[in-house]
Amino acid sequence: MQNESLVLDMIEWIDTRSRTYNEVMEAWRTSCPRLSIWEDAVDAGFVSRRRLATDPELMVVVTDAGRSWLSLKRRSAA
Repeated sequence: MQNESLVLDMIEWIDTRSRTYNEVMEAWRTSCPRLSIWEDAVDAGFVSRRRLATDPELMVVVTDAGRSWLSLKRRSAA
């Protein structure tokens, strides 16, 4: 993965609490085609967009694969 450390930062940030899609795009949007953090995380299956029954707004959630990857990275950093 090209931007692994930034993807890790983004996934950790999303995993701390529920984030709306708009909030994620505002915080992680970039106009630089070489920094495709959102696309890298989606392509790797680490995050997904969902509409939760309790909230009509589009939310971004960390997937099971994303949590597994976070856990692996945290263990290797320790």
